[in-house]
Amino acid sequence: MAREAHDSDRILNAASQSLAVQRAGGRRAGVSKSIGQRSADIKIRHWMAKLKRIVLAIGAIVIAAMVAGLVLDGIGFIGVMVTLLAMIAAVVALATFPRIKAPTRADLQKGLDKGDVRQLVGNTEIWLEHQRPALPPPAVDVVDRIGVQLDALGLQLETVDQTHPAAREVRKLVGQHLPEMVDSYRKVPTHLRGEARGGASPDEQVTQGLEKISLEIDSVTRQLADGALDDLAIKHRYLDYRYGGTEQLAGAGERPAPAKENE
Repeated sequence: MAREAHDSDRILNAASQSLAVQRAGGRRAGVSKSIGQRSADIKIRHWMAKLKRIVLAIGAIVIAAMVAGLVLDGIGFIGVMVTLLAMIAAVVALATFPRIKAPTRADLQKGLDKGDVRQLVGNTEIWLEHQRPALPPPAVDVVDRIGVQLDALGLQLETVDQTHPAAREVRKLVGQHLPEMVDSYRKVPTHLRGEARGGASPDEQVTQGLEKISLEIDSVTRQLADGALDDLAIKHRYLDYRYGGTEQLAGAGERPAPAKENE
């Protein structure tokens, strides 16, 4: 049984390494790479749940083998091999399934109509990741930038009312305009995407469109930041009024020099 325990440790280490590779984006660089922290967090939770199921499955197999060994007075070489094969099969199956379910356009539409706009932002990140292989390289670079912008926007939305005009604008931007543009591009046959039509090729048009969306996300982020900046300025002016300016505070902290005694 010591050999089985050693083998199970080795299998667990291999499983952990496999999960780490998958969380990092897989061996095929650029295909599953996370474009934002929210999508990365979703993947981490998914793979940690898988790792937990793998540990439980291997533990159950080892316990079953130990019980069988006690009952049968040993399981022999065949029993050891069956146990190892069962552990390997469990690792492979549980590491492969279930897969992360990519949001569909219908899911994004539901988030557009109702629901938490922050969840919509996270779903859009995951959806965009699955569109990257079909996009031209310049557009992929813009998508990666949009992922970073969506992270910053999601943090701001944590304290924004869901009915705020900016929240409604975000819904349309990331739940409607962005997916519609990518879908329209993907409908163009591959061999026609590089041909110019109306002054620009589909590859150029989708890149330019994503650039405009990136600029709009930046504009919405700045609009939301204006309120926080105003609050900070108000608090700063209040502190100046209540306790004085920085020069006065610095002067108040200085102690007067002791007077020299008459010689």
